[in-house]
Amino acid sequence: MPRLRVLHLVGSAVSDFYGDLSRLYAQDCLESTANPALYEFHIAYITPDRQWRFPVDLSREAIAAATPLSLAEAVQVLLNLQIDVMVPQMFCIPGMTQYRNLFNLLNIPYIGNTADLMALVADKAKTKAIVAAAGVIVPTGEVLRAGDRLSIDLPVVIKPMNGDNSIGVTLVTDIADYDAAMQVALTHSDEILVETFIELGREVRCGVIVQAGKLVCLPLEEYALDATTRPIRSYADKLKQNDDGNLDFAAKDSTKSWVIDTSDPITESVWAMARKCHVALGCRHYSLFDFRIDPWGNPYFLEAGLYCSFAQTSVLSAMTKAAGMPLDKFFYSMLQIALESDSVDLRIPTRGTPTD
Repeated sequence: MPRLRVLHLVGSAVSDFYGDLSRLYAQDCLESTANPALYEFHIAYITPDRQWRFPVDLSREAIAAATPLSLAEAVQVLLNLQIDVMVPQMFCIPGMTQYRNLFNLLNIPYIGNTADLMALVADKAKTKAIVAAAGVIVPTGEVLRAGDRLSIDLPVVIKPMNGDNSIGVTLVTDIADYDAAMQVALTHSDEILVETFIELGREVRCGVIVQAGKLVCLPLEEYALDATTRPIRSYADKLKQNDDGNLDFAAKDSTKSWVIDTSDPITESVWAMARKCHVALGCRHYSLFDFRIDPWGNPYFLEAGLYCSFAQTSVLSAMTKAAGMPLDKFFYSMLQIALESDSVDLRIPTRGTPTD
């Protein structure tokens, strides 16, 4: 069987931060899924000036040594490489939308959700409205801009409309702190989503993958929070910057997050909400949703994170591993689905795990 020519689309058209974030996850993926018998990996790296490079690896030295190319020149390289399938590794808005659309135009399939859907879920308020219309419980909220007055009662969580990794997110319990929290969020987005704070019971993530045309809910991942000392997750829980200036994962261990046994009483209710979210949004291949569980066991949708880098540290990788599917098998299955997606029915919700 001929090897698949797999392109990893890495970097950022917006900022070095998003470029470093992309490179961090993509490097993990390249190391964790490399299989010369199955794949011929290639890398396309985008820089904030929107030039393309095709480095031999993701080291800073290799990226700097690669020849910068215009879009037209890069398209010719892609056509010459005869890429079979692309793995999106870009986290900036253009990377999740415009660059995915480019591969639609080139008729090169890619793993993950469509550019149109990625553009939609970048707007947290619109995403909430869609899943709420499908019967999913969401926190009360409102969209504000600079100078707008708050009209919902404290405590509230203030977050940039299109931010990720908890950047710019603040819990406000005292109105005296409101203006400062808004200013923090406004440095990341012109529109701010303000939501009623849901009293802490638990906080979990639920992954859904498509297998044999059916939706398979994965074991939940729970995060260690404390109602007094750590009521919400922060940027520091997810990422850190090393002494050398490189971005790195915050330390993750069983005291900070863990996979819940599927017999846990909250699993079924969260799975039911996740299926509704997946179908309502029109997801394909996989999806990932955050839920806040109040002290009475009610799951509230927080946001959708519809990407996976297939790194060992990716949430979906941990969930599929807990369900009995190692990363190499998960990655291979998603490549196959991407190549065959026109014949797959992505709308049939069912129960189960990958080993069912």
